[in-house]
Amino acid sequence: MKKGGCKPMKGDLCGFYGLGFIGAVVYFIQHATNFGEGVIGFLKALVWPAFLIYKLLELLKM
Repeated sequence: MKKGGCKPMKGDLCGFYGLGFIGAVVYFIQHATNFGEGVIGFLKALVWPAFLIYKLLELLKM
């Protein structure tokens, strides 16, 4: 029996997430005024899809 966890993402989704990650890192680091904000910006860039879904659901009032 195969023990499975998470299945790997498809190639297209990895590319989409990768480009989004790079764009988010650039955006957040450009707007950082000190090193601490740059680190927080990098961490935010890792979880940008969660922010996107949260704002979308908030917009749709779900």
